[in-house]
Amino acid sequence: MYKDQAIKIYLDDLAARLPAPGGGSACALNAAMAAALISMAVNFTLGKPKYEKYEKELKEILNKSETLRKEFLNLVDLDVTAYKSKNMRDVLNIPFMVARLSFEGIKLCPVLIKKGNINLITDVAVAAIFFEAAFVSACSNVEINLKSLGDKKLAKSVKGELNKKNKLIKKIRIETEKKVGEIIRW
Repeated sequence: MYKDQAIKIYLDDLAARLPAPGGGSACALNAAMAAALISMAVNFTLGKPKYEKYEKELKEILNKSETLRKEFLNLVDLDVTAYKSKNMRDVLNIPFMVARLSFEGIKLCPVLIKKGNINLITDVAVAAIFFEAAFVSACSNVEINLKSLGDKKLAKSVKGELNKKNKLIKKIRIETEKKVGEIIRW
């Protein structure tokens, strides 16, 4: 289980000539880092008098980001297990979950631009970029796995959902970067 080991071990195995871990688990790890950045931004905001009026909402965001971080970390290992088992449904479902959860994660970013510690807004922008990268990367894995399954009805449904979310996730990332840029430029 990589989630209980040093990141160096995971990266060594990712770089090695091994069938897994691979791109799927790397997507999940990238999304876990995005969720961790959201948690960090909230943790640096909570307890500051300037942001006290947002404390309840910030605690909810922290709860969501920590839940996501744990789920993504589990998906790192689940992807490796699924790939090794060659169960194509699991191999499809893991990146599909990474994409869906990345979409949920990026929705936390715009709130923190307005209600989070101003000193952490670039970290929020990085989180948005990481969530989008995890989403797009996971979609590539979903696509190839759908092709392997050969289920056209399932493929149409999954692609429809992901295409809709792709447009929204890009919009959120672009808006987040734009707002952060407006704040940090002098």
